[in-house]
Amino acid sequence: MRLRRREFIVGGVAAAVGAATTSSAIARAMHTGYGADRYEHAMVIDAQGTIGDPDWSLQLEGPPSERLKRDLRDSGLAAVSMTLSVGSTGDRMEIATRKIAIFDEKVASAPELLMRIRTAADLKATRATHRLGLIFNLQDSSLLENDLSRVTLCQRMGIRVMQLTYNTRNLVGDGCLEVANSGLSNLGHKLVAELNRQRIVMDLSHAGQRTIAEAIAEAQAPPIISHTGCRDLLDRPRNVFDAELKTLADKGGVAGIYFMPFLAADGHVSREDLIRHIEHAVDVCGEDHVGLGTDGTVSAVNINDEYRKYLHDEFESRTSQGTAAPGEAPDALQLVVEYNEPRRFLHLAEDLSARGWPARRIDKLLGENFARVFGEVWG
Repeated sequence: MRLRRREFIVGGVAAAVGAATTSSAIARAMHTGYGADRYEHAMVIDAQGTIGDPDWSLQLEGPPSERLKRDLRDSGLAAVSMTLSVGSTGDRMEIATRKIAIFDEKVASAPELLMRIRTAADLKATRATHRLGLIFNLQDSSLLENDLSRVTLCQRMGIRVMQLTYNTRNLVGDGCLEVANSGLSNLGHKLVAELNRQRIVMDLSHAGQRTIAEAIAEAQAPPIISHTGCRDLLDRPRNVFDAELKTLADKGGVAGIYFMPFLAADGHVSREDLIRHIEHAVDVCGEDHVGLGTDGTVSAVNINDEYRKYLHDEFESRTSQGTAAPGEAPDALQLVVEYNEPRRFLHLAEDLSARGWPARRIDKLLGENFARVFGEVWG
């Protein structure tokens, strides 16, 4: 299976990450307020990511390589939410089913390292057994077509998070690129209720402003926005306004801040850009309602000519399909250079600690907030 968008990986640490990385490493070395010992016991969750194998750059099939195993261990992650299907083109159910088989093969070939997550108890077990849990999600509900009985099927397949829309309009509502901003359809209102009944987490990433607001208002369980930024800081459609972030928090939900070009005006995201969006989200939502969803890979990306060609080609493809969002560009790296390594969450934690964040708040950001929502919804 060929990988697209965030699943692209070419192995290795970036050849050059600039002076900012060096200065960041020096700052971390001088400040040990949040250390590796605490991190090893934290519930660390990437609410939107992938474990694409760095040794097989464009392939997903097959057991994890030794290098991927090492990266997964080094990352310190307890769980990562993996996408089975994106958008509305093609046979999305067939694609999702194939992805489940591929990821199940990886789990079966490395049971000492990987496990599937279906319940809150499974999530808790990741720390006790020192394994990385895989949470299955959908980035768009189009594979349901207009048949909500498929939500039950998705639940039985192990899908635990479902996104309503992906940038454009589908049968349930408007995505963030739709200028009409028409909100949920009649089917969309019914889907919100059905997700609650089936104990599947509702994800409002990529949705339009009215779709987000209406879905939050009708939610009977805490929803999430797994990967986004703050639109009041930077007006990009993929970011979310403070008003909706606040209502999300009021409903008990969590917003995950991504490591994506939409955090910076020029599309080249720095450590400082990421932290500015994180701290703004905490100011708006409170420390119990913000997490991390990188929208990237666990392994480091080798920033070379092959990767830059991939970015250019993928941008052209998304533009032709009408799914490219303002802020995307053919040369915009889909990562934060200073954190381009498997242990990125620990280094972010160290940087936040150096800014005066208490350890307890960092624990919540790293994954405890998402773990709480998952526990409340899944049971």
